[in-house]
Amino acid sequence: MDATPVQAYARVRLDPVVGAAIADAYMAAPPSEERAFAAYAAFCRETVRQYHFMVGRVEFGGLGVTVRVVDEDPYEEVDSMVDDVRHRQLKVWASAASGNPHPYLSDGENDMFRAVHDVFGHVGSGRGFDRHGEEAAWLKHSSMYSPLARRALATETRGQNCAQIFHYRGGRFPAQKAVLLPRLFSDPRLVRVVRARVAKAVPC
Repeated sequence: MDATPVQAYARVRLDPVVGAAIADAYMAAPPSEERAFAAYAAFCRETVRQYHFMVGRVEFGGLGVTVRVVDEDPYEEVDSMVDDVRHRQLKVWASAASGNPHPYLSDGENDMFRAVHDVFGHVGSGRGFDRHGEEAAWLKHSSMYSPLARRALATETRGQNCAQIFHYRGGRFPAQKAVLLPRLFSDPRLVRVVRARVAKAVPC
């Protein structure tokens, strides 16, 4: 588990040069690639474990959160989500309602991931849904995954969010993919390195 204080995540910012480079990498990738499947298998296993811990009964060591899958995006800002989780409840936008199927994850697996990412990423970091909040949520949640599964996590969070924000300018959600981003963009330990290297490669 991540021992980093929540206050540290309040300072996380996503450099727009880095965000645009991640978006380009995501958009250039194919819908799926076989080399990503091992990472996605690990990602699925670890997500399911996180989900069962999250919804498990408190008396048996779980968090006791009740998850309700709904047909519309339930939260415009993170404070409402935080308040719900304090009351041991969470609403999750149904993957099946988006009309954007995942090439590897089932709708149920995708719903589980959305739930755990909201709780352990957004609520855990206290950050919202703009580019900086999504970056903080990715960093926070990545501490709960193995190095292999983090490769898939980066695609599911950092890749998709950057494509939505920097490629589509927030106008639509990109097609979901089962691919691996370059390690430069998928390893949270390289965040500062990414900023330095990309900044040098892109003219002002």
